[in-house]
Amino acid sequence: MFPPMPAPTIAARVAAPLLLVGSNVFMTYAWYGHLKDAKNAPLWAAILVSWGVAFFEYCLQVPANRIGFGEAGYSLAQLKVMQEVITMTVFAVFAAWYMKERITLDFLWAGLCLAGAAYFMFRAKSAPG
Repeated sequence: MFPPMPAPTIAARVAAPLLLVGSNVFMTYAWYGHLKDAKNAPLWAAILVSWGVAFFEYCLQVPANRIGFGEAGYSLAQLKVMQEVITMTVFAVFAAWYMKERITLDFLWAGLCLAGAAYFMFRAKSAPG
């Protein structure tokens, strides 16, 4: 049938999440940066700038998922949960540092829920369920 998949490399297992962090920085800015930097710009201009920024997000996100799913051996569900944990982390930093928003305990509770999701997606594959 198909040849066996090679064992995941440490480099691939590290590269995928690092690329996802980079992609999330671009996407978070594309989604929310215009609220601060282009608040007086016409909507069409904010959309075009955000779209341009999002291009760079995709330049990192697509390879991250290909490396993560192929070379690193992450499952699709693991990649999705990893992405959500990274997204919330990057968003919290962005909200506090760039947008000067106050971080509340709700970020902690949401983070704990995501940690639970990560636990269930990354626990040993031999676990029941």
